[in-house]
Amino acid sequence: MRYLLILVLCLFTTFTYGQETENQSEPTRVKGTIISTTTNGPLSEVNIVNINQVVGTSTNDDGEFEIRANANDTLHLSYLGYKSIKVRVTNDWIKFGNTKIEMTELALALEEVTVNQLRLTGYLKVDMAQVPIRSNERYRISGLPGQGYEARRPNVASKVLGAIFNPADFLYNMFGKKPNEMRKLRKMKEDDEIRNTLAKRYDREMLMVLLQVNKFDLDEIVNQCNYSKDFINTANDLQILDAISQCYEEYKVITRNKKRK
Repeated sequence: MRYLLILVLCLFTTFTYGQETENQSEPTRVKGTIISTTTNGPLSEVNIVNINQVVGTSTNDDGEFEIRANANDTLHLSYLGYKSIKVRVTNDWIKFGNTKIEMTELALALEEVTVNQLRLTGYLKVDMAQVPIRSNERYRISGLPGQGYEARRPNVASKVLGAIFNPADFLYNMFGKKPNEMRKLRKMKEDDEIRNTLAKRYDREMLMVLLQVNKFDLDEIVNQCNYSKDFINTANDLQILDAISQCYEEYKVITRNKKRK
């Protein structure tokens, strides 16, 4: 009887531990509904990114979404024509389920655009000097959106190598001193929802939020990685992500080789 009781207790403990382990392994998810403060109606196709876990999703036609998140994670919400917001995930949100989130519409305004016309003189040599020349070579991949990718100039390896041996170098400070932010690059590339969102964007906002850099530093990273100004000005956010990611992977390879020596 004593041994039977011990056996029952062992089985009960194992079963309870298995349930707790199973529950702990299940990822926490939160649900929400996004509405417009102007119309009080739902907003569809709102982009939601968990900055901490680097996963993304978007709202359905009813403005509803569900995303993996833990308490204290920050969700970044963005939608064309509306002010982007950050929302902190709380224990109450996880516990009580769906919550409503309001987004405010931005005032639409056209920026002043200056058009520089070519003043032709009739002399070929003079007129040809006025025509801007692209400093980059671009190529397209069939089936992928956007204006194409760019073949970098050949001295990128020396540029990255110089960053490693020069602590004052811009890339050294960006890549070497932001390991957590740079690790998000790979997660961003692996999440199809984020990639699809970035392929449609040109504002760099999501990249700046995830990498914790400003617009100037983001453009400078791409510039230091030997991409042209034409590419920086015309590429979508996904192309910028891929450009930085490729440069960072080269930086890591050279860094590892240096340490081995």
